Amino acid sequence: MDVRRILRCSGVLSNADHVASLFVRSVPVAGLKYFKPPADYSDMKIPERPKLWMLPKVPQFPPGMRIPKSQKRLIDMRGPETVHNQLLHKQYGIIALTGGKLKHGHMEMIRMTLGRRIDVKRMFAVWRVDAVWKPVTKRGQGKRMGGGKGAIDHYVSPVRAGRVIVELAGACDFEECKPALQEVAGKLPFKAEVVSHEILQKKQELERWQEANNNNPYTYEYLVQNNMTGCHRWCSKYDKIWFGKYQ
Repeated sequence: MDVRRILRCSGVLSNADHVASLFVRSVPVAGLKYFKPPADYSDMKIPERPKLWMLPKVPQFPPGMRIPKSQKRLIDMRGPETVHNQLLHKQYGIIALTGGKLKHGHMEMIRMTLGRRIDVKRMFAVWRVDAVWKPVTKRGQGKRMGGGKGAIDHYVSPVRAGRVIVELAGACDFEECKPALQEVAGKLPFKAEVVSHEILQKKQELERWQEANNNNPYTYEYLVQNNMTGCHRWCSKYDKIWFGKYQ
């Protein structure tokens, strides 16, 4: 039972005092609010071509040259990206979480989606992947074995984990660019993530902190290097290089 009700029933607290106390309790109290000042983009320069340019569907070869074919070379999609893994403009972008390959249709989807969503007066986008260059062959359905390698069907651009696909920069906030980048990341043929420069730095610092403060000595690297429980019989040769991080 409320203490005020007990005092009012006993006559210690009058009805007027009770009403006044309820009124005082219901009055909202304004607190000191802090709004973050807007970022300064006065030194930001918009390039002449703010939108993504169209990438060629087929690589150009010298006239008279026999068009080369290629093996699958899955190593082009395995492992971490060691070169193009940072944001050059230090703002926003899309990074690949796993390996994969981009077709020309995926690049056109990225170009058209960002071209419709960005404001060219204060924003611009930059490619961070090469145009398609790796040939993929395909044989007709129902053909018998033999007869050599099939004809070239299309070209792809292989991508490794951690590769920056596209960057978006300019006089804009992350919350403003995030919906457009998330729409693109959800349509890619591999897992991708929308990041800002701060998010990417915190993610890398967290990985370094977890590795430095790990108290469990039996890590995946320790198990593989010491062949515990005979894991060399079933683990992949790539597990001996990256220790289960990239499949």
